[in-house]
Amino acid sequence: MDGAQAPAKVKTAVENGVSIITLFDPTTLNAAGLELMSDLRKAVDGAIADPAVRAIVITGGLPDIFIRHYDVDELSSMGEALKDRPPPPPTAAPPEQGFLALADAIAAAPKPVIAAINGLCMGGGFELSLACDLRIADPKAAAIGLPETRIGIFPGGGGTQRLPRVVGEAKAVEIILRGLTFTGEEAHAIGMVHELADDPLARALEIAAEFEDKGAEGVAYAKRLTRAALDRPVAEGLADERASFLAVMQTASAREGLSQGRRPAQIQEL
Repeated sequence: MDGAQAPAKVKTAVENGVSIITLFDPTTLNAAGLELMSDLRKAVDGAIADPAVRAIVITGGLPDIFIRHYDVDELSSMGEALKDRPPPPPTAAPPEQGFLALADAIAAAPKPVIAAINGLCMGGGFELSLACDLRIADPKAAAIGLPETRIGIFPGGGGTQRLPRVVGEAKAVEIILRGLTFTGEEAHAIGMVHELADDPLARALEIAAEFEDKGAEGVAYAKRLTRAALDRPVAEGLADERASFLAVMQTASAREGLSQGRRPAQIQEL
């Protein structure tokens, strides 16, 4: 139909306090290109800002595809544009936009983020899932992993830093250097994903529902502290934990939870 709008590539829905973000780009088969990732960032930012949202689930809307990989055409164009430039100096400044900023935003979100991996999840797609807090995968997923070295590059979207924290240094080095990918079952066996489910989205929503009755502030502090645990000296982390514990104790949700926890029946359920 003339003038008809193209279907949204990122669809969002909020159900029972869970923001469900679905990636749907049949023209690229859910390749993680600039446009798709920009739309995803807007959806993630919206979910973070919405006080009614307690957890975020990201999944693929195409059959058997979560995020196939980063758009190779875009990477190739980037390589051509950079070929005559001197390499930039290393910098600790975090990126403000683009794929790297999106992954950082997901990792730093004060709400649990769950990747419901319904199929192919390679390269940038897997790197994005590594930024999520939990990964639920279809056991029949054909390929999950980081194959970048097969085409002369390496995982540059956080993979070299986040994968060792998930599977350990030795296994991460093997996966990254050899450019390995795994089926859903194989990925679960080595700890790349947390759970397997024939319907990853349904299982992700079950887990997300657990956060409805948990204090949002307590969950946010728990995520931030645990995420930072391997990035700083233990003494610094413990000091932050002590201060944060006192801060969360001041919140209404913590006082209510503790009040309920004093009841004998509630204690027996813990």
